[in-house]
Order: sequence, then C-alpha cells, then structure tokens
Amino acid sequence: MTGTISSSTHPQLPPTTEEQRVSWLRLLRSRRVGVTTFHRLLKEYGSAEAALDALPAIAQEAGEDSYRTCDRGHAERELEAGDKAGATLLLWGSAPYPHTLAEIPDAPPLLWTMGRGDLLQRPLVAIVGARNASSLGTRMARALARDLGEAGFTVVSGLARGIDTAAHLATLETGTIAVLGGGVDVIYPAENAKLAEDIASRGLRLSEQPMGMQPQARHFPARNRIISGLARAVIVVEAASRSGSLLTAHGALDQGRDVLAVPGHPFDARASGCNILLRDGATLVRGAQDVIEAIGPATAPARPVEQIEMPLAETPREARTLRETAKLHKQILDRLGPAPLAEDQLIRDLAKPAADVAPVLIDLEMEGQIRRQAGGFLSRA
Repeated sequence: MTGTISSSTHPQLPPTTEEQRVSWLRLLRSRRVGVTTFHRLLKEYGSAEAALDALPAIAQEAGEDSYRTCDRGHAERELEAGDKAGATLLLWGSAPYPHTLAEIPDAPPLLWTMGRGDLLQRPLVAIVGARNASSLGTRMARALARDLGEAGFTVVSGLARGIDTAAHLATLETGTIAVLGGGVDVIYPAENAKLAEDIASRGLRLSEQPMGMQPQARHFPARNRIISGLARAVIVVEAASRSGSLLTAHGALDQGRDVLAVPGHPFDARASGCNILLRDGATLVRGAQDVIEAIGPATAPARPVEQIEMPLAETPREARTLRETAKLHKQILDRLGPAPLAEDQLIRDLAKPAADVAPVLIDLEMEGQIRRQAGGFLSRA
C-alpha cells in the first residue's frame, strides 16, 4: 500500500465520465473482487481509481505476490460489446438503477440491460418455480402472472424452463423482466431464444455478468438474489425441497421481502418446497387476489432513487478494512478443502464472531471459491 492513497468514509458517486465507467468496470472485473469487496473498496478508498491502485498491495499482504488488476483494454472491450448489442449499463446509485435492488447489502454495482428500463421503476413481484413444472403448475403460474400484470405489477423471473417461462409469456403485454444467469446477450436455455427476443423488445432483460458470459452453476445463486432484490414479494409456484426456487425464497426473507407460496399435493415432490414454506409461515396463494391482499395494490414507488440511503454506511461488516477482509478470506480458504466441513466448526476454528464470518462466506460463495452443501457443510471449490 502506498502512502499517497487516502482513505474515505464515503463511496464515490456513480461515474459521470467514460473514464470513471471504465474504472468501475475494471475494479468489478478484477480477480477476487466480488460484489461485497467492490463496495468495501469504494467505501474505504473513495474512488475506483484509488482502489485499483491499492489492490496489488492488499493482495500481497494476503500472500499473493503476482496480483494484477483487470486491464483497461478488457473493460473497454466489454463496453464496446454492450454498445454493439444495444445494451445499457446501469450503475449502482444512479437514478435509473432500481431503488428496491439498491437497498440490499450486496446490490450489484453494475447491471447490463436490454429493453424497457422504465419497467424497473414500476411495482415488481417475482414468480419462480420448478423447471420440470407440472401442467397444473404452469397453468397456475400463467394465471397468477396474467392477473398480477393486469393489476399493475411487473413480473420478474429467471427465464428458466417451466414456471419462469409461463410467467414471462403471460406478461409480455403488461410488463416482464428476465434476470439472466449469464451475460445479458447470452440466452439460456436455447429453447427460450424467441421468448428472450420478445422480452428484449417488449419487456426487459438484465444481468450483472459480463457481456458474452456463458452461464455457469455458480452464477445462479447470485442471479436469484437479484430476482428477489428487485421484487416487493416472491411467489413460489412449485419447488422441490432442495431447489433454487427455495433458495430464492430464503434469500428473499433475508432481504426483508414477502414470501408467498402455492400449496401442492403432499405426494408431489415438486410441491414439497412450497409446502415447507407454508409450514414455516409463508402466505398461502390461491390466486392474484391473495397476493394483493398480502402486499397491497400496485402503486408508484414511494421514494425516488435520489432519496434512498445506500446501505453501505450502516452495514456492520463494513467496519472491517480491506486488509482485514483479505486476511479473513485467506484464513477461511486455508481451512477448507475438498472434504466438507461444518460451518459452525469453521467459525469455531477461526475464533471469530459468526456475524463477522457469515458475510465473508457469502462473498466467497458468490465468487465461486467455496461451495455450500446440504446440512450446513462447506468445501473449497
């Protein structure tokens, strides 16, 4: 760390020049810089440029001597690819950025979008569920999405097979948003290519991943937090007891969102996740009216984005410096291997408060460096 870099307690405002946009993109795309680390760096150093200067020294203190930040050419090529594809880059803290998503602690610093950006400022609800959905489940998803759309809500989902596809198809006319696991210009699954094209022209596609990025398994938990973070409520139509939809619902609860579920037959494995949610207190949904009674009617956003207090200053984990965070990353990775280790045992081994370790584990998981397994076990990726 050079002595000329000054710390700041306030993050830089959203970029207003092309040079600043390139710096934000370079910082976020630098190796071992996840979303949480990006926000910490901005808070600690005040600008992306200063954070980029500091990163090699931080990495060296964590035991990595040959660290290099993302080069300028790489960031410029991504911006050019976005322009060529007709995509728009939204920056955390700017007016077009969705205010509901800006409020979550791990809000994406950058979002690539294609389509109607105005939909992000409308009241949003998410509908998620099984890929191998039943005929009854897809009919329920279509009816819910159609009726909620007609009631003034924009429906958010993940463009997956099954429930997601049904929800998007039913709301092309009233407004639908697809959050992708890969780049905003990469369609997965391929069978939804026509639907994705229709959404880009009549709704909105968005992603935090780089342009051209092929979706990978580790991208989808991060994608799911955006789906729930955008929405006022998450409605689960069908979900197995171990499924991405159930994880989305749990993430929604952590974000303070309402979770609602459609009940299913106890013998149908595709309904087990919904039934678990209902047992644990989720609101039962029989139709759109149940949703509206639970969360209220569609109304204009209560606050413009300029009035939102960004969560960084109040998030307890921000008290750690980047040096301390880098050391904790290394300590965690040193203790994990391919054999699963219980999370509570790891926390005891580290001799640190669980509140300090938990957000760092989430950061490492989103970066693809560790894997979370059933039963509260962790392993190194």
